[in-house]
Amino acid sequence: MTPRTTTSKLRTCLLVIAAAGLVGSATTVAAVAHPPEDTPGRGGKDRALQKSLDALVSEDKFPAAFAWVRKDGRTSSLVSGSARLGEQVPVPHDGYVRAGSNTKTFTAVVVLQLVAEGKVALDEPIETYLPGVVRGEGIDGRKITVRQLLQHTSGLPNYTEHIGLENFARIQHRFFHPHDLLTAALSHPAEFAPGAKWKYSNTNYLLAGLLIEKVTERPVQEQITERVIRKAGLRHTSWPQPGDRTVPEPHARGYALSSLENGKVVDATRMDPSWGGAAGQLISTPSDLAKFARLLLDGKLLAPGQLAEMRKTVDAPIMPGWRYGLGVLRAPLSCGGAYWGHGGDIDGYETRGGATDDGRSVGLAVTALPGTFSDAEKSAKAVMSATDTAFCN
Repeated sequence: MTPRTTTSKLRTCLLVIAAAGLVGSATTVAAVAHPPEDTPGRGGKDRALQKSLDALVSEDKFPAAFAWVRKDGRTSSLVSGSARLGEQVPVPHDGYVRAGSNTKTFTAVVVLQLVAEGKVALDEPIETYLPGVVRGEGIDGRKITVRQLLQHTSGLPNYTEHIGLENFARIQHRFFHPHDLLTAALSHPAEFAPGAKWKYSNTNYLLAGLLIEKVTERPVQEQITERVIRKAGLRHTSWPQPGDRTVPEPHARGYALSSLENGKVVDATRMDPSWGGAAGQLISTPSDLAKFARLLLDGKLLAPGQLAEMRKTVDAPIMPGWRYGLGVLRAPLSCGGAYWGHGGDIDGYETRGGATDDGRSVGLAVTALPGTFSDAEKSAKAVMSATDTAFCN
């Protein structure tokens, strides 16, 4: 299997919006784990998760791994690794990360709020709101519904496969306009007829963002900020303003392959995230992502009818038992039941987690995409296993 083939497979299977690399090399650093004084410990349960985080660093070579967990009314914050590659710099507890595709759930919440307000209909064609915009070979906006966009059953080509993400160093500081991204997608033929099957495409959420702007006549970042971030009281979640290439302090630095061809690892912390847009531009922390998932499931952000629509799922052939709703993933747990969340992959950071119906919530992050420092498939599964441990132990 070629590097490009493997990367494409992982991009689909792991819901990534960046091109995951394959094998790189880096110095492994010693694990650092010091829970903050104001975070209650969880004894043996903490030890199981700490062991998983340590393994992500020592075995899968992620520079840093950290998690925030709330169960049984108590919270834990654990870290491992180093905030800087090749050095021993303590990893900040609950540090800032680029949240990647977790942004999609925020975008879906705003669309569903507009549905509740009678401004958008889920089963109305996107053509109704963006007339003449969605056109291409086998692509007709009159046949693609808003629901199919949010559900990834539209058949639209994925723009992130056509903007050069396989050469991260070349696009690291490049600004992308949403319409440029849409042009990149629509210049390629449809993957399948609308509703025929499920396939992840960031183009769906690019259009969902444009839909929000057309209906509200306001920027999508403003609507997400006012309708979701502020309403949920997420103090550490934000949409970077145009030109802002930084991650707030404190943070562990994120790393990426400069390109698939040379295998060189570069510091990806500072980058222009404009290509993420409504599909993946947010910055957050593990605790804010876990809190967001908790409030969403508890009905604090959506009316009952719209939350029910969000939780109507279709089979998502990523992992056995995984299903996708409207901007949210349902993933089974080894201890029974399932969690609802999304996860995000963007050069430099991978995030996983969500919340369960019985009150558990988790946010977990590593500071590189799987495949940057070790085998891509193995390290991706290791992150998912650590997430399962966070929920189940």
